Amino acid sequence: MAEPQATNRGPGRLLIAIYILFAIAATSRAGLQIATKFDRAPVAYLLSAAAALIYIVAAVGLARAGHAGRRTALLCCSVELVGVLGVGVLSVADRQLFPDETVWSQFGSGYGYVPLVLPILGLLWLWRTRDADR
Repeated sequence: MAEPQATNRGPGRLLIAIYILFAIAATSRAGLQIATKFDRAPVAYLLSAAAALIYIVAAVGLARAGHAGRRTALLCCSVELVGVLGVGVLSVADRQLFPDETVWSQFGSGYGYVPLVLPILGLLWLWRTRDADR
């Protein structure tokens, strides 16, 4: 029987790279929006900043592997999934709640729906590698 892979090996490296890419994109977007037009849609911009923080911490958790890294990544992916689903539903149901888009608006449509798929892939990868990081 093949030995299980750690979260930071094989396809996990690609997942970490995508999380880092989204951390950079969300941090840049939120930083610019907060610095230049915070009064226009503060909730939306703060949600984008929160998403950026979650992406950063998830990437670190996946990269660290081990028990602590796994728990960190599991928490981040779970919060991320709840966030993208919650903000997605609210942004579709009432567009006036978010006068400007967040990373998670309309289920991440502005980012090709990757924000919706990413936490699912993260959780699946954590499930698949569950025996390796013990």
